[in-house]
Amino acid sequence: MKKLTNTEKAAIVYTKNTNPTNPETVTHDTPLEELNLNWSEKELPERIRTKHVHRLHPYLGKYIPQLVEIFLRKFFKPGQTVLDPFCGSGTTLIQANELGINSVGYDISAFNIILENAKTLKYNIKKVKSEIYDVLDKIEAITQSNKPNRQLRIDDLKQFAPDIPKIDSKYLNNWFAPQALLELITFRELIFTGDYEYKDLLKIILCRSARSARLTTHFDLDFPKKPQMEPYHCYKHSRICHPTQEAYKFIKRYSVDTVRRVEEFSTIRTDASIKIEHTDSRCAEIPPINGVITSPPYVGLIDYHEQHVYAYKLLGLEERKEHEIGPASNGSSQKAIQEYKKSIAEVFSRIASSMVNGGRMIVVANDKANIYPEIAEMAGVETESVVQRHVNRRTGRRSGEFFESIFIWKKP
Repeated sequence: MKKLTNTEKAAIVYTKNTNPTNPETVTHDTPLEELNLNWSEKELPERIRTKHVHRLHPYLGKYIPQLVEIFLRKFFKPGQTVLDPFCGSGTTLIQANELGINSVGYDISAFNIILENAKTLKYNIKKVKSEIYDVLDKIEAITQSNKPNRQLRIDDLKQFAPDIPKIDSKYLNNWFAPQALLELITFRELIFTGDYEYKDLLKIILCRSARSARLTTHFDLDFPKKPQMEPYHCYKHSRICHPTQEAYKFIKRYSVDTVRRVEEFSTIRTDASIKIEHTDSRCAEIPPINGVITSPPYVGLIDYHEQHVYAYKLLGLEERKEHEIGPASNGSSQKAIQEYKKSIAEVFSRIASSMVNGGRMIVVANDKANIYPEIAEMAGVETESVVQRHVNRRTGRRSGEFFESIFIWKKP
């Protein structure tokens, strides 16, 4: 691996501040060495990290909004445009809107696009409530009596409108108990056949409910390997737990939670534009931009389609796994790393050609392989600074030491 040059070593910024930074205090004039991004759980609790629409649906591997806010305040102004070429769950887009900054986001995942649209759309809150509670009432009427009005089966879907996407019956029958599947399929049917304006938002409630209702252990919701059919010792609850048999309780809980979160964001969102495209950043037509804030996929760590497989199977979404950059399935061999570097550098090189001179790219990465200095060189940008960050809030079975670097690249 390429070692850091003396110039690159000199670019590393070490914080002089012992107090974690409050994002709202950051301005263009705030020195980088004054930034302390090492928040503890007490200093930055989960309810703050997952404020308003940021928690409409869990998403593994995303960065926290406070980190994005700090660098938006430091390097961007209202009315300018920031790009996130790997926008994932939409964190950069949402935070930019809060500050009156226009944003553009690209992603290869069909599910991510639905999630981003659901989070960023400007809603009529009265209609949001009306549609969500209308669906909830209908699901309850159909599925929550001793003798449901109609016992749905997967095969019954063939009688509905032909434009309803096909689903993977084998997957759903394996991963959901009969009652849970009845409730989820009822919800799905109502979304696709109902006259609702905010269908993406309803789809996110459905998918979030499906994630929780799968036949898996409570402590392994990210990447369960096989259905859990029997009672088990639960590491999360320190007792014997049973596989989930129903989905309605999650549908109801997340419906109420979604209304609250969308309503909360509606009170602070601005009129800054948000443009989202379902595309590969390596071939997207990039408009003029002022800069970038992004967290690229890590090499050989996460299969981004696989973490939301239930959504793809339930909604019948098109998968583009073969277009993912650095998926876990490719591993982290030298060959995989070289392919990753080439693809990431291609993205940033194309972006640089549309970015204003002097514009910054803020790239958050856990660069264990020390490949990002070379990626910057390949992309034709200069490493201006590197801010180190200790992520020390991780909890549960994924707890432990974790560090990431915030690379600040500048277009010459």
